[in-house]
Amino acid sequence: MGIEKDIQQSCFRNEFQKLGINLIYTANWLNEKMAHILANEEITQQQYNILRILRGSECPLSTLKIRERMLDKMSDTSRIVDRLVGKGLVEKTACVKDKRLVDITLSKKGLVLVDKLDQFNDQIDAVLMGVDEKEAQAINQILDKIRATSEPKI
Repeated sequence: MGIEKDIQQSCFRNEFQKLGINLIYTANWLNEKMAHILANEEITQQQYNILRILRGSECPLSTLKIRERMLDKMSDTSRIVDRLVGKGLVEKTACVKDKRLVDITLSKKGLVLVDKLDQFNDQIDAVLMGVDEKEAQAINQILDKIRATSEPKI
């Protein structure tokens, strides 16, 4: 199925416009797939992203450090962390090195949840099984190249 059929648009101004629309459409499509997987655990993709960041960190992180690693740079990291604290999935403690910061760590309950969600990795991978590893590598290089270009002047 092509983008033309999916969004019922048969003509694009040029291949660059089609690429931009295709990237946005595909990102939204993937987000919907992830949201569906996470819905049973009543967490958002941003919350899951923070849990994964904390699990991969060797030490506690501040909200500033978490934001640097997040996929969604526009998110309100403090608000999302507070919701995770409310669910008992992360813990906040005073930072010993800098009293202005708060250390955030994954709680035992949060670790159990992230480990449980790991069972869905095959489902997540299956969404992308239409491409082989060489194609995935090429797409990753292209996407990295797109983000590395300078901002267009609008």
